[in-house]
Amino acid sequence: MSRLTTGALVLYKIRPARVIEVTDKITIELEGGKSKRVRDKDVVLLHPGPLNDLKQLTPQNGEVEENWELLEGAETDIKELSELVFGDYTPAMAWASWQLVAEGIYFEGSPASIHPRSADAVETEIAERNKKAAEAEAWEGFMQRVRSGTIIEEDRKTLGEVEALALEKRENSRILQALEIQETPVNAHRLLIKTGYWPANESPYPRRMGVDETIPDYAVPPLPEEERLDLTRLPAYAIDDEDNQDPDDAVSLDGERIWVHVADVAALVAPDSEMDLDARARGANLYLPDRVIPMLPLQVTDRLGLGLQEKSPALSIGFTLSVTGEVEDVEIHPSWIRVERISYAAADQRLQEEPFAALLALSQRYRQRRQQAGAATIQLPEVKIKAREDKVEIQPLPRLQSREMITDLMLMAGEGVAGFCQSREIAVPFATQAPPDQLEQPEDLAGMYAYRRYFKPTRIKTQAEPHAGLGLAVYTRATSPLRRYSDLLAHQQLRAHLKGGTVLDIHAISERIAQSELGSMANRKTERVSNDHWRLIYLRDNPGWKGEAVIVAKEGERATVLLPSIAMEARVRIRGEAGLNDRIRLKPREIDIPDLSCYFRVV
Repeated sequence: MSRLTTGALVLYKIRPARVIEVTDKITIELEGGKSKRVRDKDVVLLHPGPLNDLKQLTPQNGEVEENWELLEGAETDIKELSELVFGDYTPAMAWASWQLVAEGIYFEGSPASIHPRSADAVETEIAERNKKAAEAEAWEGFMQRVRSGTIIEEDRKTLGEVEALALEKRENSRILQALEIQETPVNAHRLLIKTGYWPANESPYPRRMGVDETIPDYAVPPLPEEERLDLTRLPAYAIDDEDNQDPDDAVSLDGERIWVHVADVAALVAPDSEMDLDARARGANLYLPDRVIPMLPLQVTDRLGLGLQEKSPALSIGFTLSVTGEVEDVEIHPSWIRVERISYAAADQRLQEEPFAALLALSQRYRQRRQQAGAATIQLPEVKIKAREDKVEIQPLPRLQSREMITDLMLMAGEGVAGFCQSREIAVPFATQAPPDQLEQPEDLAGMYAYRRYFKPTRIKTQAEPHAGLGLAVYTRATSPLRRYSDLLAHQQLRAHLKGGTVLDIHAISERIAQSELGSMANRKTERVSNDHWRLIYLRDNPGWKGEAVIVAKEGERATVLLPSIAMEARVRIRGEAGLNDRIRLKPREIDIPDLSCYFRVV
């Protein structure tokens, strides 16, 4: 038979209960009025009662510390502790006494065997609890500031975990958990903007993608004393965008011979040097709207950029063009040239002059040959996005004949170098592209948008294969060694061959290609999402913006459109009879910069 009687106060798990019936089992009343049948061993007696109502267990005042000191080294029970601390042993006092034990500061044990804790243990416990209480108070104050978006300097360290999530360096955040916000990089980005931890225009993508944002700074060796072909007699023109800072190619015409001059970067950047290894890891220059991060030290560009010095060292690629547009009679030399730098716009105004008129005619002959070989002409809108002091400018790139001319002249040089190396068994990175699944060349914007999807990405390989998009049987990129590692690698191989040195074998080239492509892919993705970010900043900062859009795909009422003035693709709902290539006007209705999304409405 149980020793418990009706009305007794017992401890059930960690809460008080009142015995209301004792049979083969014990029926107890819990806080809130619910009852439960339990076994005798499931409860511990605190007071025999009678306790008529659990609401009688009110807080009690007593002398805790004095009696803790009095009991030092002794053992007591719940009845004696209640009488000492509170002066009597009632159900309320028994419950208050057990709470002292459960609290664990001054006492510990069970109702039948209670021990006072040592002075050192009490002091340590109180200090730890005070510390936790202060931390909890500080946390609550911090969270209130975060919710209101008014953080103080001391909060920045704590918010570091949110920044790590925003940069995809971790997957969780107790701050977002406490705010009941889904733990995603986008939501972390939003919170950092809201609190002012990040400025409103912060672009996290270079750090999120893990690209190297430092400017390379290595000792650059002097230009070696060596024999160079003197081509300073020929006018050479470096034609590029007006704000270009790394001019690495120029063109000349010597009778029927075309010369494409390229910055002689391999003369200063030796294979496996510190500069080379760093450039290989980066893969290419990183072009962001707010800055450019070069793959090589700025001093290399200062010395070798064509037209930046009175006389420029170059690697000059000479060739002729057959009547059918074939690149022939290729020769390659380290050279000296004198360069005039002009913009595409300025060159476009001089296409009736020589040598520009002749170069234009040759480039058109070459382009015709490529088109006959299946080269694709996909002219989708292009813009240049610049962010300066938080002001974003978007400038559409006009379709200029001079730009197309230079593109073809550089392709001639790349094809010429590829053939030169192939015939001499010099391993270089060949740019290849498999043919598309569909070969119809579209004329309209919607057709070009769809046609682009048929093309497979360009691959860099050690084996020469056709590049279908360019209409070339063999091609290597060799005209941008200041800003692209694969071009520099080709130059290093050419230099070794021309100087009678040892060229790298195909396996070494393959390893270098693989290493540099990792950096190049990260750069391309970073550039793409960074451009999207600053495009949305531009739209946010120009709330009255409206733009013309061209419908390039349609499915029911949902349409994909291109906005040429900002080179942006969007999805909109279209009602009515609008079809492919029709033009509509759009206005942003909702811009979400952290999510990189913008919803438009038709106006």
